[in-house]
Amino acid sequence: MIRKVKAGYRVVAESGRHMGTYRTIEEAKKRLRQIEYFKHLKKR
Repeated sequence: MIRKVKAGYRVVAESGRHMGTYRTIEEAKKRLRQIEYFKHLKKR
């Protein structure tokens, strides 16, 4: 999920772990898509 913070937008895992802070909502959404991609990638 993405949360608005003083420094910009923060990507936060469902467990509450911080996954990065970004200046724009677009950057945060891009990173969230990357995280979801690798989370659902098949294990080899």
